[in-house]
Amino acid sequence: MKERRVVVTGYGALSCVGNNVKDFWDSLVNGRCGLGPITRFDASEYRTQIAGEIKNFDITQVMSFKEAKRMDLFCQYAVAAAAEAMQSAGLPANLRAEDSPVDSTRVGVLVSSGIGGIDTLCSQMITLHERGPARVSPLLIPMMISDIASGNISINIGAGGPNMSIQTACATGCHSIGEAFWMVKRDDADIMICGGSEASVTPLSVAGFCSMKAMSQRNDDPLHASRPFDLNRDGFVMSEGAGVLVLEELEHAKRRGANIIAEVIGYGASGDGYHITSPAPDGDGGARAMFTALRHAGIAPEDIDYINAHGTSTELNDKFETMAIKKVFGEYAYKVAVSSTKGTTGHALGAAGGLESIACIKAIETGIVPPTINYETPDPLCDLNITPNTAVKRDIRIALNTNLGFGGHNGVVIYKRYED
Repeated sequence: MKERRVVVTGYGALSCVGNNVKDFWDSLVNGRCGLGPITRFDASEYRTQIAGEIKNFDITQVMSFKEAKRMDLFCQYAVAAAAEAMQSAGLPANLRAEDSPVDSTRVGVLVSSGIGGIDTLCSQMITLHERGPARVSPLLIPMMISDIASGNISINIGAGGPNMSIQTACATGCHSIGEAFWMVKRDDADIMICGGSEASVTPLSVAGFCSMKAMSQRNDDPLHASRPFDLNRDGFVMSEGAGVLVLEELEHAKRRGANIIAEVIGYGASGDGYHITSPAPDGDGGARAMFTALRHAGIAPEDIDYINAHGTSTELNDKFETMAIKKVFGEYAYKVAVSSTKGTTGHALGAAGGLESIACIKAIETGIVPPTINYETPDPLCDLNITPNTAVKRDIRIALNTNLGFGGHNGVVIYKRYED
């Protein structure tokens, strides 16, 4: 198999702190938290009454309202983020147009969701009980299934390459990017549009996480509720959004004069084989995913300049993720810059890996480490080089993104400054 380098030529973001990459990154750097009281439904009886909701979202900027009504919100988010990523990459909205600079059959889509169309499922369940089976929408299934984001993006842009999705809970976006990287690497596609999307701020999903006691109950202080690695953290705060990258084979990108933003050099995945919700208590699973990514990248741990940690603000994740990083990086774990941007954005579940990959790439581009906000009281069990509260200027050549999901799913992708 010939060596094929994979680069990032475009990105698109939709989040509770910005509806495009520019605003998203500006909020991360300046620590502007996007969390607040839930407005989608009456959450007054819930343990947790706060979330990171997207604001001022207008899907008609990328499609008609009639088309949008046939999609669950998570799919609308995915399509919107993909449209920004395509524009950023200098790709046409219709890849099958006569003047298209690319072969549409060599463009694939791997944009996934950890939960999928849960709002559609719940609303149609109510319809079933109240009005009977004949009144259930014929669009229920194609609006609900998690793979439909990739399907709709592919249909909208005319992409005929690999088209699929991956569901690995909160590691979904990370795994989707990593597997798309291999698809380009092994010559299954020249371009992959990849990442994650989630719209799970719904009564049922919030109730489920509340029953698990996994989320913060700082309802009176949402701006300080998500506090990764802080001693007084009390759970994550759910958010929503989408993060999408355009990955492209290097020579293909050069031939069409694309702007090369960064290079993807490594990917690792592993399973804890331990528990449905708790990470392995010694961080072994996460560590193995990092080791694998480093091995494929052909670099040493000391070559990493920045880690965007999963850092959910839960007791177990932050503690065991710290152990994983120490296992891989040894004494260097106390020097490498680490931050979790979930203090600002909350936890976007299946979209987290896409959004946090964009944070890694922007850190490389700008030489800025985004801060871990609300880091007030250090936890002796999380004694990494956490970047607290204020962004730091630092030369960042290589950045590592890590995401962990229920079921023991671990994903790691490594990004590098592009050098010809």
